[in-house]
Amino acid sequence: MQTHLICQAASSQLVVIDMQEKLASAMPAEDMQQVLKNSAILLQAAALLEVPVIHTEQYPKGLGPTCAELQPLLTQAAVSKTAFSCCDEPTFQRKLVGDRPQVVLAGMEAHICILQTALALREQGRQVFVVEDAVLSRNTANKTNALTRLRQAGIVVSNTESVVFEWLGKAEGEAFKQISQLIR
Repeated sequence: MQTHLICQAASSQLVVIDMQEKLASAMPAEDMQQVLKNSAILLQAAALLEVPVIHTEQYPKGLGPTCAELQPLLTQAAVSKTAFSCCDEPTFQRKLVGDRPQVVLAGMEAHICILQTALALREQGRQVFVVEDAVLSRNTANKTNALTRLRQAGIVVSNTESVVFEWLGKAEGEAFKQISQLIR
C-alpha cells in the first residue's frame, strides 16, 4: 500500500467515535467544547468535499445518543457497538470504504476506543490519521499517553485545520470559502 503523509479528500473517510451525551458529561467541559467544535468542522468539511463519514455509538442504551450539536451534521445512522475497537464490529467493517485507504479519526476516548480502532485499522493496512484536537479522554494524561503510543505505532497525529486544508489542497473555490468561514 502506498502511503501519503498528506491526508487527501479523495482517499479519505472520516470516523467519529462515540461522541455521546453521557460520555461527554464525564469529560473536562472546556476540552469537550473544543472537541465538539473541531468534530463539527471536520464533519462539515467532509460533507463539502464528499468524504464519507461513519459515526459510532458505544452501548447507546447506557451512554445515550450522539451529542445533539453533531446530530444535524450526520446523515447516516450510527454504528452501535460494544467492542472498544470499531474494527471488532462487523457493521463498521462493512461501512468502511474499501478504495479509501486513509481513515481520519475523531471522538472519545483517546486511550480506549480511538487507540484500539487506530491500531486495528493500521493492522489492516490503512493509513490512519488521529485528529489530536478532536479526540479526548476524561484524564489528560491518558490522552497524552495514547497519542504517544499512536505515534510510535506509525499513526499520523494531526489537527483539525491541517486535515481540512490538506483535504482542500488549494485556496480556491466554494468549498475553500465555506471551510475558511468554519475555522474563523
